[in-house]
Amino acid sequence: MSLPDIDPQTQTELEAAAFRRLRDHLAARTDVQNIDMMTLAGFCRNCLSQWYQEAANARGIEMDKAQGREAFYGMPYSEWREKHQTEATAEQKAAYEVAHKAHG
Repeated sequence: MSLPDIDPQTQTELEAAAFRRLRDHLAARTDVQNIDMMTLAGFCRNCLSQWYQEAANARGIEMDKAQGREAFYGMPYSEWREKHQTEATAEQKAAYEVAHKAHG
C-alpha cells in the first residue's frame, strides 16, 4: 500500500492539523506530567514548544523560549505550571534518570 499523492501545501496543512490535535490532546490531558512524557517518550510539552520556537526563528520570526512556551501552552508557562504541574515524586525522578541515561 502506498501513500496517496499529496501536494506539498496539503501535506503541510495535514502536518499542521496533526500538530494542533496533539497540542490540544496534551492540553486536555493535564494529568500527564512532562516528566512522565520525558521518561516514556523522550520528549514533552516543553520540547514541542522549543521545536515551535526554533521553527519560528528559522523563518526569521523573533521568538524566545517564553514566547514559544506561551504559544504552545496557550498561556504563560508559569501559569500552566501553577495550575497543572505537580511536584515530581522520587519514583518519577528515578525513572527519568534511568531513561535519560539510556537515551542521553
